[in-house]
Amino acid sequence: MKRARLSRRAFLGRAAEAAAAVTLFSIVPARVVAGLKSGRTPPSETVTRAVIGTGGMGMGHIEPNRDGEVPATLAVCDVDADHLAQGLKKAGKGCEGYHDFRRVLERKDIDVIHVVTPPHWHALMSIAAMQAGKDVLCEKPITRFHREGLVMIETAKRYGRILQVNSYGRTGYEKLRRVVTSGLLGTPLTVRLNPNTGAMWKVAEWSGRTDLVPETVPKALDYDFWLGPAPVKPYHPHRVHQSFRGYWDYDGGGLADMGMHWMDPILYALGKDLTGPSLVESTGPWPPHPDAAGMWGTVTFTWPDGTRLLLESDEWGPKVDKKAPFMEGPKGKALEREGTESDPPGLFAATAGVPVPVRDRSFEDAVKTRDNTHTSKPTGEEAHRTVTHIHLANIAIRTGRPVRWDPVRERVIGDAAQDAMLDEPMRKPWHL
Repeated sequence: MKRARLSRRAFLGRAAEAAAAVTLFSIVPARVVAGLKSGRTPPSETVTRAVIGTGGMGMGHIEPNRDGEVPATLAVCDVDADHLAQGLKKAGKGCEGYHDFRRVLERKDIDVIHVVTPPHWHALMSIAAMQAGKDVLCEKPITRFHREGLVMIETAKRYGRILQVNSYGRTGYEKLRRVVTSGLLGTPLTVRLNPNTGAMWKVAEWSGRTDLVPETVPKALDYDFWLGPAPVKPYHPHRVHQSFRGYWDYDGGGLADMGMHWMDPILYALGKDLTGPSLVESTGPWPPHPDAAGMWGTVTFTWPDGTRLLLESDEWGPKVDKKAPFMEGPKGKALEREGTESDPPGLFAATAGVPVPVRDRSFEDAVKTRDNTHTSKPTGEEAHRTVTHIHLANIAIRTGRPVRWDPVRERVIGDAAQDAMLDEPMRKPWHL
């Protein structure tokens, strides 16, 4: 049978089609091509994730894979076999389980890593993930001690990664920032965060125990890997899982647990989310325990311009003055964070036209667009600045002395012992 002869134009046209096909199949993963052929939404529109840490918080980060849809959760990881099993069950088909987070980072088909472990692991895992080319959504608090945040920010910049922190976020606080920016309340401002103004600190709930008697490690838990960079301490169930928050080796009590939630949007509203205070003072029982986080009464942050942020636990020391306003300045006060009660009346309505960017862009949107600005949740740098306040507050509580802070150099002024607490040692072989 004679072959049909191709004209030069037809030949060149088919050659171009073939070249395009080779290019498509060479640079686009097979899973994307399959989606294009089937007419379904291409998998390239799906941000694939791995969740490291499948305890209480971690389960909320797992997006179940649904039949007939592109899997989104491709891996879960935990050093507790029971937690891992519950994570796999929720994720469903298309998800693999891992014991070692480093094996997760080797996978090329995973776009983002959700770090949902205790805070003493946050920095190491986030840094390794970004070095592996992954974007990171880290649980709060972003770090356990200050220097970790500096390294995380530098890593995100060096590798061009998106780094955000999962807190309640900043959306809805634009109108409070408008009030501050307008100057109608005058300066300096005083802001109070306490149960009466909506901020619960969980101080007693996340206080550590000082009467722990060593127990046998459960077979399901790799306790040595759970400790990781933390010092080796005898196992007790109160040290791990949710109640780890009560021990300095892993977290920073109720202040570290809730601080990102309550303080970050307020620092944003005050326009102080990329700087720091000059003075941090605290009240609490003395002496504090060297291992277990405990009670505190108040923490006061003061900036060079006289602005003050007062945290009141209402769980130790004098009770909160319920008549004290949430925010006040020399020209008036705002009684509610998101309400309309104010003095002068109509404060929020009067400042509605003040231009402030809306903070409503999601982590996934930032990942897809590579634009990490005006996001609902704080970026890595913003979260680092916020958690620095928390670390300084805990340093003041643990040393019983005010902390004088240089927010530009990010160092403690005039107290070598406090300054040393900014960079704590890690158990070998783990290091920053």
